[in-house]
Amino acid sequence: MPKKTIYLASPYGFSRQWRENLLPDFISALEGIGTEVWEPFHRNNQIDVSKSGWAYKVAMADLEDVKKADAIFAIVNGTPPDEGVMVELGVAIALNKPVFLFRDDFRRCTDSEDYPLNLMLFAGLPAVGWENYFYTSLKEISNEEKALVRWLNAS
Repeated sequence: MPKKTIYLASPYGFSRQWRENLLPDFISALEGIGTEVWEPFHRNNQIDVSKSGWAYKVAMADLEDVKKADAIFAIVNGTPPDEGVMVELGVAIALNKPVFLFRDDFRRCTDSEDYPLNLMLFAGLPAVGWENYFYTSLKEISNEEKALVRWLNAS
């Protein structure tokens, strides 16, 4: 049985430090629970950014990956979170993909007393129990009580 694919939406590929020191831990944690991780900076590195039109090609490749992936794991740090991640998350929500959010940023970015981020980001999560789809540490990714591992184990 093929592994379920998860699109890793994050801004961490834009910085060499983040790409080398943060992304590998997320990829390892997600692969460690049995997913095939689609990390867009790695997957789209074959696009020649010196050629005209490269940005559109990257955007279209990322959009196709979001559409084809089984789920999305979005890193939503920042106030506000990265715009590209928000678009990818919106597409996944519109397509009814399973959505998992990661935020270890202690700052609140919301007008809601219920959610730590803009309420629309939670539209892809259940109204009750949304906390099981929200991760605040890498260690939580492998937590069998949380939604990601349960989703992976469901057939």
